Amino acid sequence: ATPAVTSGPRSLSPTARWRRGERELRLVPLNKRRKEEEEEKRRKRFGRRSFAYLTITERLPYIVTKAVDTLHRHTDTFFAQYGQEGVEAEKAAIGLMSKLRNELQTDKPVLPITDGFPDAAQWNKYLEQQQARLGSEENTSWFRAPWLFVECYMYRRIHEALLLNPPMCNFDVFNEAKTQGFLESQQAITALSTHLQKVNEKVKCFKETELKAELQRLLQVALWGNRCDLSISAGVANPQKLNPLTTLDSLKPLILVDDFESVWCQLINSKRKGTSETACTRVDIVLDNSGFELVADLVLADFLITTQLADEIHFHGKSIPWYVSDTTKTDFDWTLKQMKTSCHQQMSSCGVAWENNVTKGVWIYQDHPFWTFPHEFCDMSRVANDLYAELQKSNVIFFKGDLNYRKLTGDRRWNYSVPFETALRGFQPAPLCSLRTLKADVQVGLKPGLGEQLAASEPDWMTTGHYAVIQFNSPLRK
Repeated sequence: ATPAVTSGPRSLSPTARWRRGERELRLVPLNKRRKEEEEEKRRKRFGRRSFAYLTITERLPYIVTKAVDTLHRHTDTFFAQYGQEGVEAEKAAIGLMSKLRNELQTDKPVLPITDGFPDAAQWNKYLEQQQARLGSEENTSWFRAPWLFVECYMYRRIHEALLLNPPMCNFDVFNEAKTQGFLESQQAITALSTHLQKVNEKVKCFKETELKAELQRLLQVALWGNRCDLSISAGVANPQKLNPLTTLDSLKPLILVDDFESVWCQLINSKRKGTSETACTRVDIVLDNSGFELVADLVLADFLITTQLADEIHFHGKSIPWYVSDTTKTDFDWTLKQMKTSCHQQMSSCGVAWENNVTKGVWIYQDHPFWTFPHEFCDMSRVANDLYAELQKSNVIFFKGDLNYRKLTGDRRWNYSVPFETALRGFQPAPLCSLRTLKADVQVGLKPGLGEQLAASEPDWMTTGHYAVIQFNSPLRK
């Protein structure tokens, strides 16, 4: 069976369409000389290589290599905790990851997941669907399958290498990079915490215009916090070192779509309705990166609760380590603890308040396995109906970051001016807003001609994080 929704342009693959409108290309095994000849032909004909191709052939192998290196450097830790059994488990996991890297670099067939983890059956079913699309003449391989699928698959295989080798099943090979990202962003976190505490002191006296202005400010901080993405930097430190509040005005022209007014109307109208009908206003935040971005999301959530624009916040994170810096429950709890125990008074005050929000049930963390499936979000109601039903309870859902945007839009080569609602292909559980800095070559909802203009002047405009969007869609909006 194939996924229920298949409309729209074809999904991106590492060797597909290096420029819009060009025919599909595939990589085949070649000797070194022929590889060089083919690469030169591609360079001359298509100019630069696609971002998908660069990701699969360069960035992802480097991420696997860093994961292997992390295991190597923790040999003594594994021995201290688990004795020789831990050392043998480490060696076996390294062997599996090294095998994975070779498969990735040499365009080997994509293999079924074998660890027996609860999500394995769903992953293998999806792989069968990909193979059915290709037919019996060729295998689903790293360079032939959709980019979104194989990138997600790589992180799932890294986790498989650990699951198959207890007692180190829960080891996070990306933890060091995430910790470094948080610690190197201390100056920015301190500034943001201080700002929030000052706002909270006077927020009860805010007029509605002041409330709106502050929401816009903190929403933009959360937006630009998405630049701190370790999967794009291949695990290399990418912290927020400057006070994010001082750069907002200069960054405004880089927001290509700004639907803040729609977000504001949705929140303020929900608040008014809640006040009149004693209903609970719920906001959901589908998280992306830990570190500074997570702190920026927590600051936004704090403001929403304090101003009663929301009565409860539901955070959705990953159930396993994912895309290097994506937030897990461990990362979420660790961040609250770091804030609470900080020697900086304003950071500590935030941490105390945030832990209290969790204790009271005002903040709820959830980590449904669907968030680490390879599926597009238009498949959610079919594949994870319980999660879709949960999201339908929300007044506004914020989807943070690039991976969520790719899954919202199916990672397809849409025309730049295609409406956001069209690209969602029926995924409308509740009013939703994407907060995303552009780090993958898919973008919709632009004014006619804008995408083409940017492509002509800045060939990499969709992949550097330089630009951003605040895109809103509501099933209730006519």
